[in-house]
Parts: sequence; structure tokens; C-alpha cells
Amino acid sequence: MLQDLKEQVLLANQELQKQGLVIYTWGNVSGIDRERGLVVIKPSGVAYEELTPDKMVVLDLEGNIVEGSLRPSSDTPTHLELYRQFPQLGGIAHTHSKWATIWAQASRGIPCRGTTHADYFYGEIPCTRPLTPQEVEEGYELNTGRVIAQRFQGLNYLETPAVLVAEHGPFTWGKDCHEAVYNSVVLEQVAEMAFYTRLLSGHDQPISRHVLEKHYLRKHGPNAYYGQS
Repeated sequence: MLQDLKEQVLLANQELQKQGLVIYTWGNVSGIDRERGLVVIKPSGVAYEELTPDKMVVLDLEGNIVEGSLRPSSDTPTHLELYRQFPQLGGIAHTHSKWATIWAQASRGIPCRGTTHADYFYGEIPCTRPLTPQEVEEGYELNTGRVIAQRFQGLNYLETPAVLVAEHGPFTWGKDCHEAVYNSVVLEQVAEMAFYTRLLSGHDQPISRHVLEKHYLRKHGPNAYYGQS
């Protein structure tokens, strides 16, 4: 079942390690077949080099295991909630990459300081509020997904395909699992650059609005002209 999606999710998970975004088993990637309403995700605690397509876990959007003998990632309820809340997502990645996690642990969004950031994220990468003790106790991973969705009220999740969960770490997404990982790589780079830019400048003043608009919209939207048609 979903053999191609299993293989793609496997490769996307291994790409996290190749890109230096995870150590040990500190991350996970999922992908969804929207027509069938089924999600494929990494099994919990299995080393990336030990993964095979048959070890991927298939679930429905309610969290019922449809196929697979291993337990799914402990972050599965967060992934499922994001798929339910954000219907245009095709893949989700979660890491504890160093620079993005530094901002998350500080409970601060990453300001858009320059065009590298603006090429991929339409303004600040938001940070959620911390979870309450009750939210942690009653359903930590599910409520993580809920506070992400709450944070994006009034924001376009396709224009800013990343979030920092306060005191935790980053989640990114895209049209498929590979784009989700790609956005994780870019997020880590801009997180590091933003940190040093703040250190050098002493402030968080964002990029000029007209430059943000130019750089984001030349790569995204109906009038984009970057790259090949």
C-alpha cells in the first residue's frame, strides 16, 4: 500500500540526516495521500540508516494504523492535526536543528532581515505560545498541532511554510515531503543568519517592506519570474 509514498517519505527522512539537520533520531518527516486520506510517517526511534519502505507506518487522519508493524513517530498527532487544519499540505518535517531550535527555545519568531529569508518566507517565521500545563498533560503532541494552527490564524501557511514551537523546535511543510525538508534546510540557514545579524546590528528591524515584496513575489504567485516556466 502506498509504496511510492513510502519510498519518498523514507528518502525525505534520510535527507534530514544528510543535510545535517538531525542527529540520532531527532526528527521525522511525513507525507499524505489526500485522495485516500492516508499519511505515511517515520516509525518512532528507528535510526535513519535502518529505515526501509516497509518500516514506514501508514495511518488515517484519525490516527488509526492502517499498515505497519512499528509504532509511528511520537510526533504523529502533531502531523495529523496540521494535515487536518491545513488542507493544502502534502508533507511535513520536524527537526531539532540547532539554529532554528535556539530561536524556538527563546520563544521568539525569526525576523526577516534580508532577501535570503524573503525568497522563501513572506515575513517573520512565527513562534507559537508555550503550551499550558493542562495542554501538556491532556494531549501534548495533539495540542502542539493545535497551538501551531492557532498561531496561523490570520496568516497564510503557504506563504510562510514554517513555524517555531515555543520551548520545542521547528516544523516545516510543503506540497510534498521533499519540499518540507527543503524548507527545513532553508529555515536553518536563515535562523543562523538572523542570529548573527541581530548580534552585529543590535536590533531586530526587519527588511524594508518593498524589498520583501519584490523578493518574495518574484519567486511566488501569478507574476513570478524567477527560474524557468
